[in-house]
Amino acid sequence: MFILNDNGRFISILSDYGFKVTFGNEADTTFLKKALEALICSPSPIKKVSFIKNEISAITIDSRSGIYDIACIDESGNHFIVEMQLSEYPEFIQRMKFYALHRFNTLVKKGAYRFDNLQKIYCIGILSQNIFPEIEDYHNIAVLRNKNNEIIDDQLTFVTLELAKFNKQLSNIQTNLDKLIYTMKNVHTITETSQFPSFWTEEWLHKAINEIDLRAFTPEQKLMYEMAISANALAIKNENKKILLVKRESIQKALKRGKLTLDEIAEDYSVSIDFVIEIQNEINNTENS
Repeated sequence: MFILNDNGRFISILSDYGFKVTFGNEADTTFLKKALEALICSPSPIKKVSFIKNEISAITIDSRSGIYDIACIDESGNHFIVEMQLSEYPEFIQRMKFYALHRFNTLVKKGAYRFDNLQKIYCIGILSQNIFPEIEDYHNIAVLRNKNNEIIDDQLTFVTLELAKFNKQLSNIQTNLDKLIYTMKNVHTITETSQFPSFWTEEWLHKAINEIDLRAFTPEQKLMYEMAISANALAIKNENKKILLVKRESIQKALKRGKLTLDEIAEDYSVSIDFVIEIQNEINNTENS
């Protein structure tokens, strides 16, 4: 869904490079501030955002998805952790809790282990795949509540955005959140100015889109982009090797148990029947040698 169009004008915001120069743009946080407001449904504008070190992994490329994580703080001291995830990750909520609780522990330690006046922590996950198949909403905000749905505590707030569930037509786009999602999902498919939605003239989106417009790139920006593509391609290649190795080991175990047919094993592990037969032959050759 988010693969770069070779003939496109814009880089996908959901690519590692696109995310870094929009959400992670330290020189101009106009887009980030407005995006955070939309994602957390802030009743008031965020006036200032400062990037801080992500003490778990810094601003690094995640080998599973090749997407950057960012951490920042606003003028009121609220903390934000934003993570992109393109591949399937059923345990993503556990990962979000790990990040949020690590930040929570850091705040407590800095406050000499006092629990009063702790700043809010927003852990935001933007996902291309669905992690809540039973929930219809594409945007969810979760805090600690009791059985009557009354808020017990909102110091830790978890925000998830499942892009695959968003299917609004352009004519129905009204909120800043919907404008953000529409742009993330569609900007890399648009080539001509005549295709631009009217809200792309708004300052926060206009600035972000300029950062991923290939036609406006300087030679230095083009080089940085090509280097990012090369690094990401290598990371994906290495990760695919790891995934294939894990599948091979699991298929070997399934074959040795002998409880499933070759077709069932191929279906369970999303591989071809020829791949399963190849592994079966390897097992037979080893046992007969």
